[in-house]
Amino acid sequence: MTDSTPPTPPPLPTQPADQAARAAEPITTASRPYDPASDPDDTGVPTSLGGEFDDVSRGFFRALFDLSFRTFITRRLASVFYLVGLVAIAIGFIVYFVTGLVNGISALFFNVGAGISLIVATLIIVPIVTFLAIVVLRFVIEAVVALIAIAENTERTAENTRGSIGD
Repeated sequence: MTDSTPPTPPPLPTQPADQAARAAEPITTASRPYDPASDPDDTGVPTSLGGEFDDVSRGFFRALFDLSFRTFITRRLASVFYLVGLVAIAIGFIVYFVTGLVNGISALFFNVGAGISLIVATLIIVPIVTFLAIVVLRFVIEAVVALIAIAENTERTAENTRGSIGD
């Protein structure tokens, strides 16, 4: 039932891999214009900004008004959302910190214990809440970006396995 002859090994390459790699033409992204179809992450952002700024912005606006939602812009805007969130948290920190201190100082004239308690609570609670808000903001943005990355990778995997199912 079994054949006693060993299987034949595959043919050896004509040259070693390091020689083949040195002989290959070097790939430079600056010499070629940006092609969104060949972009592996499908976000429309070029891997190098060797081209014009208008090319990048056109890709962004094309992705922004893509009604089929085939191109994600979340990765490009994550840093902007994070910066806006940090600015909003900083403004909230300043407002609550100054208001708490002013109210604590004004309360000192009527009730010394209440004024000191308000000042101490402001000095402790406002920075802790601000820190927690920054952590939550970062977690949320990272979760959304990770979710988008999972969606992009799943789509790529599905495209690469469509032809191999049933083969």
